[in-house]
Amino acid sequence: MNSYLAGFLLGLVLLSAFFVTGRGLGASGSVKSVVVSTVAAAAPEYAESNPFYAEAFSEGPGPMKNWLVYLTLGVLAGAFFSGSMSGRLGFKIEKGPRISSGWRLLFATFGGLLFGLGAQFGRGCTSGAALTGMAILSTAGFVTMMAIFGSGYVVAYFFRKLWIS
Repeated sequence: MNSYLAGFLLGLVLLSAFFVTGRGLGASGSVKSVVVSTVAAAAPEYAESNPFYAEAFSEGPGPMKNWLVYLTLGVLAGAFFSGSMSGRLGFKIEKGPRISSGWRLLFATFGGLLFGLGAQFGRGCTSGAALTGMAILSTAGFVTMMAIFGSGYVVAYFFRKLWIS
């Protein structure tokens, strides 16, 4: 998709999120809901005695009924639909010529874990902290976006040789 059109459509999605829910976008809360629900199912006594987990169940109908869970399910369904419609549905490991598929998966998993950990420390993911923050003209949103892209450029410098022939 044309990047300008995709950006415009993302802006419309963000605007509609503000209009419909009164909040912006952000998906890291859905991961937290799944983790809290999993811990509560696997070790209910521990979840009840731990303030972090107990708080999630004291706030309304339960963590899996959080609107962010439905947002994430919609994103996954939309990605599946898009991949199906464009003929790109399937499992393919995209990698450069100087890295094996195993290392690529390891790096992707490690990067995803670091990003998830950072989202918890930063109290939000890129969509919540950066996009929504910038949409409401929050200084923290602009600083977050600059930090995300700045650190991406710095780290990419060291890993670029894995992607270039």
